[in-house]
Amino acid sequence: MIILGFESSCDETGVAAVCTERGLLAHALHTQAAMHEAFGGVVPELASRDHIRRVLPLSRQVLAQAGLSLRDVGAVAYTAGPGLAGALLVGASFACSLAWARGIPAIPIHHLEGHLLSPLLAEPAPQFPFVALLVSGGHTQLMRVDGVGRYTLLGETLDDAAGEAFDKTAKLLGLGYPGGPALARLAESGRAEAIELPRPKLHSGDLDFSFSGLKTAVLTRLRQAQANGAHSESLAADLAAATQQAIVEVLVAKSAKALRQTRLKRLVVAGGVGANRLLRERLAQALRPLGGQAFFPPLALCTDNGAMIAFAAAQRVRAGLQDLGQAAQAGHGFTVRPRWSLDDIQAGPR
Repeated sequence: MIILGFESSCDETGVAAVCTERGLLAHALHTQAAMHEAFGGVVPELASRDHIRRVLPLSRQVLAQAGLSLRDVGAVAYTAGPGLAGALLVGASFACSLAWARGIPAIPIHHLEGHLLSPLLAEPAPQFPFVALLVSGGHTQLMRVDGVGRYTLLGETLDDAAGEAFDKTAKLLGLGYPGGPALARLAESGRAEAIELPRPKLHSGDLDFSFSGLKTAVLTRLRQAQANGAHSESLAADLAAATQQAIVEVLVAKSAKALRQTRLKRLVVAGGVGANRLLRERLAQALRPLGGQAFFPPLALCTDNGAMIAFAAAQRVRAGLQDLGQAAQAGHGFTVRPRWSLDDIQAGPR
């Protein structure tokens, strides 16, 4: 069966076609980064309007790339949450309208489940069970994954997520939006050892995270430098490198601890921060003595995308967690959940 998936939770419009038997057939993505850069962050109203402009052309593009027509589509999937309410409504209303017109099921998908399962699109794909480090936007979580829909929370951030720490620090350094990739590029010319920054909860004994203090430490150091007339490009590069190293060190230590605690050998890393080169290198080094292995989605699928939504729907269908006949008979009313815990995933949006 062909599933057409739609992602519109924040500032990327993603559409993809996935076959339950053959996997990913085609996907297309439009990012709004350039539009939001002038504001230093995502403007929800602008994001929603841009999703409206992009979703139909991207849908046509994906169908053409896959050599499909709408008659070939057996179900649609859409991000039902969490995310920006207006942005979610664009994807949900488009998907459900299409499903109603075609008389096919519409499947609501949890955004984080899409990220969680996206490394299964890579080659080689990890086998269940595994530990997942979910580092996407405002989320930093460690999960035990025993199968599709079988998730146990091991630890999560108590305040800022890793991605937020990257973005907020980048903003302090005047790097614009999106901040994470820009900070990583600047860090390449900096000296991480030149500046000492805190590693929040590194030795806490649990698997929780906290990154808000890191941003405050960078701000304090910047203000001290400005007061002393010592602010420079080299200082900014050193701060970028030190920030990146502090975040990566905490993520790596907690991930290794999670593997030891669960006695598992496979670590899946999903979400935008998973594209960070230093994180990938340090994880490989840390897992080697444990006999562990890290798995990542393809780089093109680290950020929000439609492929992960369509794929998650396909996995739920294959696992018997989605009754397509019941979904088709239930009508095509819909709702979205800007706040939706992954623990509540089995119940679906309500």
